[in-house]
Amino acid sequence: MTTADSAVPDLKNLTISVLGGTGPQGRGLARRFAQAGLTVVIGSRTQEKGAATGAELAAATGGAITGTDNLSAAEAGDLVLVVVPWEGHDQLLESLKQALAGKVVVDCVNPLGFDKQGAYALKVEEGSATEQAAAILTESTVVGAFHNVSATLLEDPEVTSVETDVLVLGDEREATDLVQALADTVPGMRGVYAGRRRNAHQVEALTANLISVNRRYKAHAGVRVTDI
Repeated sequence: MTTADSAVPDLKNLTISVLGGTGPQGRGLARRFAQAGLTVVIGSRTQEKGAATGAELAAATGGAITGTDNLSAAEAGDLVLVVVPWEGHDQLLESLKQALAGKVVVDCVNPLGFDKQGAYALKVEEGSATEQAAAILTESTVVGAFHNVSATLLEDPEVTSVETDVLVLGDEREATDLVQALADTVPGMRGVYAGRRRNAHQVEALTANLISVNRRYKAHAGVRVTDI
């Protein structure tokens, strides 16, 4: 959902890198972006695993997907998504700080814990995973998005429309417009601006509530914003 007066670059001229793209969420997003005709590079801890996943998804979608290690993917991407486990989030970003300088980085990470009562949000010193990314990647433009999208739906080739809104958080209008446009490339999905980075905590934490919803109702619930 972009505004008419926004100058959003043509996404088809950009390379979308997905760090942690061999996990369910990253793999699902990469699949959908490739199906939308975008050029995608999957990053993984090892070049071999990244390449194998890239080849698998290229064969499944017919899209322009390749895979490699996280560093090479970070270097290759114009727009870089971080879809890695919370454990090690800060260490990975520290190691990629130089490679990500000057780029728009989309943090999709949810700091969650799990116990016998289910999922719950973890406290983050910086406030949220998105704010932690911004504190580390001082030469990048950090946006938070894609926190509440079901990996199961993203990965299911039988699901042709992913009916959900993507809440996009950031301080730079051009960057949030770009990420909203990225969300809009997936059928059924809509990017919605949801505030500045300081508001990312509650969006990341909402994933714990959605996990509870999904377990109770055996569903793959997402978020829809009304009246816009």
